[in-house]
Amino acid sequence: MLDKKVKQRIINKYKTHENDTGSSQVQIALLTEEIKQLSEHLNQHKQDHSSRRGLLRKVNERRKLLKYLQKEDEASFKDVATKLKLKIGKKMIEDEEEKQRREAAELAAAQQRAADREESEEEATSSEE
Repeated sequence: MLDKKVKQRIINKYKTHENDTGSSQVQIALLTEEIKQLSEHLNQHKQDHSSRRGLLRKVNERRKLLKYLQKEDEASFKDVATKLKLKIGKKMIEDEEEKQRREAAELAAAQQRAADREESEEEATSSEE
């Protein structure tokens, strides 16, 4: 559980407008801080399985929010991921870039096939004449 002062400091740092307390950016930042605290707790108390379960739920919730934010607003997603130094954010960015590269390669290949088809059709029509 976060201290009120710590929570307010995080909200002030990541808010998108004056009265913002629940935007995706704020929720991700708060979950990240809670995850850090739970990780430290679990390093000291290795047998605390209920806290471990809570940690996994928070990590999963943060991942879902990151995925949503990436889909809705790519710029703020990258901003939050870099500010919080999230590994999963870097991985999601790399995956998205890889997907775009593959799509561009597939598009180029499709265009090349279409050009080759047109060329072969032109050769077939010119040989008939």
